[in-house]
Amino acid sequence: VDELIYMDIVASLYGRNNLSDIVERTAENVYVPITVGGGIRSVDDVWRLLRSGADKIAVNTAAIARPALITELARRFGSQCIVLSIEAKRAAGDRWEAYTDNGREKTGLDAVEWAREGVERGAGEILLTSMDADGTKDGFDLELTRAVAEAVEVPVIASGGAGSVDHCIDAVVEGRADAVLAASIFHRREIEISAVKRAMADRGIPVRVTT
Repeated sequence: VDELIYMDIVASLYGRNNLSDIVERTAENVYVPITVGGGIRSVDDVWRLLRSGADKIAVNTAAIARPALITELARRFGSQCIVLSIEAKRAAGDRWEAYTDNGREKTGLDAVEWAREGVERGAGEILLTSMDADGTKDGFDLELTRAVAEAVEVPVIASGGAGSVDHCIDAVVEGRADAVLAASIFHRREIEISAVKRAMADRGIPVRVTT
């Protein structure tokens, strides 16, 4: 893998942020960037995780509650460190609504407009999860991914729905994503990461292929 992402998906619900230990132990043993999200609400939270070995921090719920947090974090740690995590569900018409608390709470925010605002406020990357596709293994929401990727000038990571090698390729080629995130298909070894990367390379997608 090129990057690891740790997300405590119920951290905001329970008002916690306790990933420092696992981040520290991971950073001692692996040598790829680590992004951490879940329950991050302040500069101190970010500082603690960076000290533990994280390279980037993902924010969602706290950023929606107080958008100025994005700017505060970007000014303190640099935009390259701040990832805006967006959990989106399809709404009426050709639009998507941003959610919080792992897709449980509506916000009323248009997901594409929120991505644009987040980048304007200093986010250096978007982690975009389709809550409609998440867990289905039926493929990424390509329309959503493309809409966000075309609206911002920072990298977009597509998340939610990976079930095959072709899904990952489609997210980049058709969805215009810069990277893809997958969990269960890799955790259960249903697909080997190396197979995805070889297939991407065969399609002309720039990717670091290991032998």
